[in-house]
Amino acid sequence: MAKKYYWLKLKNNFFSQPKIKKLRKIAGGDTYTIIYLKMQLYSLEDDGKLYFDGIEENFVEEMALKIDEDPENVGVTIQFLLAQGLMILCDDNEYLMTETQESIGSESDSAQRVRAHRERKALHCNDTVTLCNTEKEKEIEIEKEREGETGHPAPAAYGRYNNVILTDTELSGLKTELPDKWEYYLDRLSCHIASTGKQYHSHAATIYKWAQEDAAKGKAAPKQGIPDYSCKEGESL
Repeated sequence: MAKKYYWLKLKNNFFSQPKIKKLRKIAGGDTYTIIYLKMQLYSLEDDGKLYFDGIEENFVEEMALKIDEDPENVGVTIQFLLAQGLMILCDDNEYLMTETQESIGSESDSAQRVRAHRERKALHCNDTVTLCNTEKEKEIEIEKEREGETGHPAPAAYGRYNNVILTDTELSGLKTELPDKWEYYLDRLSCHIASTGKQYHSHAATIYKWAQEDAAKGKAAPKQGIPDYSCKEGESL
């Protein structure tokens, strides 16, 4: 199985955001800010979610163990994050870092090789035309490996929480068949997945199913907004 690498894409205005400025003004705030960042990093592989596995008596102590921080400091940080809507409780054993899903970067090991290969190519591909052609052939081979055995480009993530996975063909089909509704259903599914943690075999099929059910009930999907599935900041689920 191909290895996958993750990273946290920190926004350039991260430290100037009011919530972060408020956190840093608290006594010990710089420590709490580091704990917040470490919790985000820990949640990357689970799409911004943190789980209580029962290793310690409660979630705070277990999180402190996992990120090597003082339990009291972790407790203060978690209370602040919950109060500010930067973290929400999904159920007794699951938390969602609300700002993390939009900041997750990832790539497979084959994609990493493509990037490294292109960097080498930029440095060494000016010697001869023959060398450039050879390098191009190698790049095509690696690109095919990254796309997988099907020969199709890898799906991309869409939606408010960047968690609805669609291929280019699926997205194009939704735009064609649901011209005034595809954005509504895409955001509706994104919020639903983020709030419930539910997984679907096919996100495109789920959207078509919802659209058919709404049509059968005579319920028209709004062209703008998602009143039934919006995730309000600071609201516990």
